[in-house]
Amino acid sequence: MKNNKFAFGLGFASTLAVCVLSVNLHASDPHKNETKMESLARLTKVIGIVEQNYVDDINLSQVVDKAVAGLLSNLDAHSSFMNEKEYKDMKVQTAGEFGGLGIQVGMKDGAVTVISPIEDTPADRAGIKANDVILRIDGNATLGMSLDEAVNKMRGEPKTPITITIVRKGEPKPFDVHIIREIIKTESVYVKEIEGEDILYLRVTNFDQKVTDESKKFIKANKDKKGIILDLRNNPGGLLDQAVGLTNLFVDDGIIVSQKGRHESDNVEYKAQKSNKVTDLPLVVLVNGGSASASEIVSGALQDLRRGVVVGENTFGKGSVQTILPINETEALRLTIARYYLPSGRSIQAVGIEPDIIVHPGKVSTDDESYRLKEADFKQHLQGELEKLDANKTDANLTAVDEKNATNLDKKDDKKSKKMVTKREILDDIQLKTAIDSIKILNLTAKKEK
Repeated sequence: MKNNKFAFGLGFASTLAVCVLSVNLHASDPHKNETKMESLARLTKVIGIVEQNYVDDINLSQVVDKAVAGLLSNLDAHSSFMNEKEYKDMKVQTAGEFGGLGIQVGMKDGAVTVISPIEDTPADRAGIKANDVILRIDGNATLGMSLDEAVNKMRGEPKTPITITIVRKGEPKPFDVHIIREIIKTESVYVKEIEGEDILYLRVTNFDQKVTDESKKFIKANKDKKGIILDLRNNPGGLLDQAVGLTNLFVDDGIIVSQKGRHESDNVEYKAQKSNKVTDLPLVVLVNGGSASASEIVSGALQDLRRGVVVGENTFGKGSVQTILPINETEALRLTIARYYLPSGRSIQAVGIEPDIIVHPGKVSTDDESYRLKEADFKQHLQGELEKLDANKTDANLTAVDEKNATNLDKKDDKKSKKMVTKREILDDIQLKTAIDSIKILNLTAKKEK
């Protein structure tokens, strides 16, 4: 029986050896001058040794699965082997409805790292942030765990609890976050008015198949605005054709993005079509560390083509192309086949997009004018302070009324904020405030040039 199993191993190893040899070897590799047959013999020998001598009873099928998984995981952070369960789960996720947390994750320096939380999902509401490292999932350490394993552990039945342990830059120690899984459905595109400003706020949360059409509809309906703020913060990416389509709404010429792989057939250029452009309005693109893949293509292309000003923080840096290659009906490979390149020829991979205006998240700094003394205040200032002491009792009675009014104001703001970015929200978001100011400057510059 062992011999029959091992003969099967030879047949598989022949196929696997071809995959191994397709990887570019470094000049220092001691096996660089090996023939294909010698490499095949070495691999076959390793498989046989593991199968016969490993401490636990492990059959050849398990050895093969682990060999393939190890090969894929050592190529890059995004390539992986999907067994029957993982392949099925991937199809469910692609269908767009599954129980989970609402985060996009990747491998960074060997650690399971949050690319970005998806807006208005359990993870987003729990405060998960881009670049958080997931140290444990329900008490199980993620060190040495594959990306697919981690994703499968976080996915599950809706309304079931999960605890993830987070390591976050700036925090003194890891901390637990308790989340209840939900069916993940997201609104990929929506618009809001900006209170007090004649500017369109266009938010794209992920690149699904309706992004270009929805964005075009919103832009055409608001063509009289003074500018557009395209918010791609915490957008983990998605479909390439939608990234190209969204960019094309703002430009009418030039290469938007190109991809280059090992084979000539993998090399493709995606160019803007003049008929697809819908607006010349001044444009500002908001990005942060959670903006990845398709988000980086859009922001980087608009930056290279000098069509928009990019504001925020450096993006994630995922500039590679993955494709699903079925092995059979139940298993598949997720394999990196190419890299993206922006119009200038630069790569996004591991570098990301550096904004034109770097702004870290936070509130807008404001000075409270009520505490400033002016020349006219000096004569009456001390008398005024005495009057304040006498009025303390009256002020205390008014406090309850003020608090009630403030509560009612907050309720009104909550209703308003569903369709409008309020002034209060702007003051809480210095990146957005910078984008608004940038639109104003672009309009002033355009007027001067005329």
